[in-house]
Amino acid sequence: MQNQRLAARYAKSLLDLSVEQNSLDSTLKDMQLLDAICQQSSEFNSVLASPIIKGDKKLAIIRAVVGNSLSVLSGKFIDLLVSKNRVVNLPEIATAFISQYNELKRIKTVHVTTAVAMDDATRTQIKNKVAEYLKGDSIQLKEKVDESLIGGFVLEVDGRLYDASVKKKLSDIKATVVDNSFVTKM
Repeated sequence: MQNQRLAARYAKSLLDLSVEQNSLDSTLKDMQLLDAICQQSSEFNSVLASPIIKGDKKLAIIRAVVGNSLSVLSGKFIDLLVSKNRVVNLPEIATAFISQYNELKRIKTVHVTTAVAMDDATRTQIKNKVAEYLKGDSIQLKEKVDESLIGGFVLEVDGRLYDASVKKKLSDIKATVVDNSFVTKM
């Protein structure tokens, strides 16, 4: 059950508290860990969402999965979520926290999809070009490989999509050839 407003409020509270206690970086690492676990394990999400499993069992499962890697603040936050019966929203809260942290620190996430894995020179070149566009913001690259692009890349920045892939160019050429309205103009 997704509840973005609730997730944003809990994430904001955790962010404010971690700033107040000078534990922002450790809390970020904890939320990144929890976010990664939630994204990789549908079974973990099912346990969190299950109305049959009691809160103390959910808490024990979370602690067994993460071990002793959470900070004290994050551990208490998880306890709070369990006691308020909001642990089902943990995936959304972790994602919202990371997003709010990035906004606070002016870090922009740039998604780059390429046909083959990028080398360091290409990665640096893309970062530099995007940095010209996003003056004053730090850049975090999220890379993805999609062989169906054939070549080139697809870049997503600030909700804008720039498609410089061979697949897109071939599709444009195909649309032009199929739309033979130029023949009627002759």
